[in-house]
Amino acid sequence: MAKSAASRIKPLSDRVVVKALEESEQMRGGLYIPDTAKEKPSQGEVVAVGPGKLSEEGTRLDMDVKVGDRVLYGKYSGTDVTLDGVEYLILRESDILAIVG
Repeated sequence: MAKSAASRIKPLSDRVVVKALEESEQMRGGLYIPDTAKEKPSQGEVVAVGPGKLSEEGTRLDMDVKVGDRVLYGKYSGTDVTLDGVEYLILRESDILAIVG
């Protein structure tokens, strides 16, 4: 069985891999918004989490997010990557603004 792209990504340190959740609404005020005019999503699902940042004393700091969390992040945060045709965002845990309950 082949591994999915998300399971092959192993972030380092305090980095997190997020799959952006697309905006479900394509019509606003009766107007169709073309893909080129849409804003970059700022909500996604965590698909991989690094082991955590090392403190100055050399101990590993626990991550606040876990795989499966829905999170909000800044529009221009992180680095976009595409694996097997799926777009992911790699960002630092500190770039995550909130966990959506």
